[in-house]
Amino acid sequence: MTLRLVFMGTPDFAAPVLSELVGQGHEVAAVYTRAPKPAGRGMELTRSPVHRLADSFGIPVETPRSFRDDETIARFAEHGADLAVVVAYGLILPRAALEAPELGCLNCHASLLPRWRGAAPIQRAIMAGDAETGVMAMRMEEGLDTGPVGMAERLAIGADETAGELHDRLSRLGADLMGRAVAALGRGGLQFRAQASEGVTYAAKIEKAESRIDWAKPAQAVHDHIRGLSPFPGAWFEIEGARGPERVKALRSTRVDGSGAPGELLDDRLTVGCGDGAVRLLTLQRAGKGPVDAGAFLNGARLTPGARLL
Repeated sequence: MTLRLVFMGTPDFAAPVLSELVGQGHEVAAVYTRAPKPAGRGMELTRSPVHRLADSFGIPVETPRSFRDDETIARFAEHGADLAVVVAYGLILPRAALEAPELGCLNCHASLLPRWRGAAPIQRAIMAGDAETGVMAMRMEEGLDTGPVGMAERLAIGADETAGELHDRLSRLGADLMGRAVAALGRGGLQFRAQASEGVTYAAKIEKAESRIDWAKPAQAVHDHIRGLSPFPGAWFEIEGARGPERVKALRSTRVDGSGAPGELLDDRLTVGCGDGAVRLLTLQRAGKGPVDAGAFLNGARLTPGARLL
């Protein structure tokens, strides 16, 4: 059966879920997303990916700054939705909003809960060296990603896979999962189970201060750090440039055999010594320039074996 929905989401990750639900014939009464923000050199107001997609479907869009006032909650309830589907929306929903739709609010979360509750589950899973992750359809509660789970899919994380690549795979998987979960819920066939009380971890928002590479860490930790922050915000190090220290982002790496002082360039293929072992940098980006492979970077940076990456 088709349902009357309110969809709530903001980034690229959420857009395929909206497309899936519209494609299944559900009536999307309104889309809630974050308000347009200044972006680009001209600092023009830019709509979120979900906002742009909703406009293309002709769906009314709401962009409240918060759900803290009674007027916003009342407006939300007026849509008369059977269900709200929430995917990386970005605003906290109070109990009054969570209980407004007849079937509540169903959230798509990109981790195997209760591991990695919170804002950055994809990046944190890779940075921690997890071998697998997944997506879950969860009934929302007031707690942070604490609600019972109705459906889940698991996904292996590749040894060299970046957060950007995993994001795209999980986004597609999440769209399929949520389409099936909403359909099951509509016919009364979705059963929810409480999350385990053990194994709870929190995926805190990525802070700029933690993006710098620490070459003194083991090679596996350095590799996981690089791929977990690629493409954004990008793990970085510094080299000595003509005008002083220059920041460089490492966007892709791999584990290799080798040893040397932490940060030492070991060969002409951008193999770098770590606290234990070595990594090879494959794709890099200098400030103000586009990503390049290791060979092009070395030609421009003029680094030779024995140089130190800071």
